[in-house]
Amino acid sequence: MTAAPDAAPAGRADARRNREIVLSTAMRVFAEEGLEVSLGRIAQRAGVGAGTVYRHFPTKEILVEAVLAEHIERLVAAAERWAARTAPGDALFGFLLEVAERSMDRQRFCEVLNADQGWPRAMLNAAAQRFREALERLLRDAKLAGAIRADIRADDLSALAFGGVALRSAHRDPARGTWLVRLLLNGLRTQAVTKAEAFRDTSPLPRHENTALRYCVECGARLRVRATGRPPRYCGPTCRQRARRRRLVD
Repeated sequence: MTAAPDAAPAGRADARRNREIVLSTAMRVFAEEGLEVSLGRIAQRAGVGAGTVYRHFPTKEILVEAVLAEHIERLVAAAERWAARTAPGDALFGFLLEVAERSMDRQRFCEVLNADQGWPRAMLNAAAQRFREALERLLRDAKLAGAIRADIRADDLSALAFGGVALRSAHRDPARGTWLVRLLLNGLRTQAVTKAEAFRDTSPLPRHENTALRYCVECGARLRVRATGRPPRYCGPTCRQRARRRRLVD
């Protein structure tokens, strides 16, 4: 009799864990195999029964919505990280670059949204609203700091960020594609950036673009790059481990 009160919370914890497993697996499978895969295939890859998948996501449309909403929520969390660790201008432009990079394998979802007039649904609409609010905060702070043109709006930045996804996908050299996105973003600054050192992003540089300064991917601290060897990405082991843990979570 005394064990009954603990059973329900334990069951809810198991259900939440199973939902997270299915959701993270679906994100990978959709990116690797396309949206045509069955829920049974996702259950197999997740190592759970098909009933577990159907219990949380009765249809593929519901699962697709949940996957895309989760992706947007992770972008919202990224916006908060950028705002907390860097100056307003660098936070905004670094975040937009991250959106372009992390949305590379989400183009299939855009096709589904455009084809289905029933979108956006409630869950996805709520996540999109939080994304807009996070982007507007970054934009407001950047404007107050004088880092971006005063006539730029949040929907301009959103269109540019997701347009950057198509630009990077169209270019055969990913590093070169990212460099082009950087050039577009730099044009939004109050004073155009001409030196790579003024832009604290984490993307690789094209081979011809040599620079003596870079910044830590995790904390934004300035790094000194040697003339030879691979450019560093982190200021030390602490930031390297922190970034690794965050990638595992994402």
